[in-house]
Amino acid sequence: MRDTQDLFPTRLERKLDMFERIDPVVHSDDEQRVDGPLSQKELDEFEVKGFLSFENFFDREEMQAFIQELREYEDDEDLKLSEGAVLEPGKQEIRSIFGIHSISDRFSRLTRDPRLLAMVQQILGSDVYIHQSRINYKPGFKGKGFNWHSDFETWHSEDGMPRMRSLSCSIILTDNGEFNGPLMLIPGSHKYFIPCVGRTPEDNYKESLKSQEIGVPDAASLKSMMMKNGIEAPKGDSGSLVMFECNTLHGSNINMSCWPRSNLFFVYNSVENTLHDPYCGNKPRPEFLAARKDWDPLKPVDANKRS
Repeated sequence: MRDTQDLFPTRLERKLDMFERIDPVVHSDDEQRVDGPLSQKELDEFEVKGFLSFENFFDREEMQAFIQELREYEDDEDLKLSEGAVLEPGKQEIRSIFGIHSISDRFSRLTRDPRLLAMVQQILGSDVYIHQSRINYKPGFKGKGFNWHSDFETWHSEDGMPRMRSLSCSIILTDNGEFNGPLMLIPGSHKYFIPCVGRTPEDNYKESLKSQEIGVPDAASLKSMMMKNGIEAPKGDSGSLVMFECNTLHGSNINMSCWPRSNLFFVYNSVENTLHDPYCGNKPRPEFLAARKDWDPLKPVDANKRS
């Protein structure tokens, strides 16, 4: 099904001006704000900037089992042939693995870590489910960048996500420094929706996951956001965390260093914001990109049961 009105028109033939967001940034009521793990100061920062960063949120030792599993995936030729594996353009190096929580029990349990879930539920003001999960790789010297974009623009247009009520948790697996292509975000950009130009080709994901051309904001709008708010690139050791709102503009540079950069992304969506038909008019993207079969609320797991 679909909303009777598309509140966020995009992917049109003509350019539309950006406009202020109509949805809350922090969706919780007063009681949820007080009872959750995030302080009022942290909620205010998320409201203003569109993201929060936490150095060493998980212990480095906690990440070792995940990093070892990651290395095994790099050498798994069968995995490279799977639909959820995206290779660098023209190469055999892995760029991304999607649906990681459905591949690995260890990563699945991590999506339900009580520390993560409590913060996500406090911001989104409801139970949540996993809309998408992925690992982004950037091998030394070879890892390509990601163009500036709003995740919500893609999820709305190509997946039918109706409103801005989701967020991403980016967990640093291998250290992120200034030279290996860390995640970059534009503070405050989540407060505006920037419609993009160009009709969405059928099965656009097959190309966009390698190099995104459709759904990229125009240079004038990006410059306006950057001149007003600048750019921040939260960096940190393995186990650090960045939480960012679904409409926050972000991207990353190529990795010109010898140090690999691997980040894990869990996308949480409110159970009150489940998907409709894609607003671009195309058929829905595959399940590994946009969950449609399982919208059951996530339940926390005992941290001691993760291995």
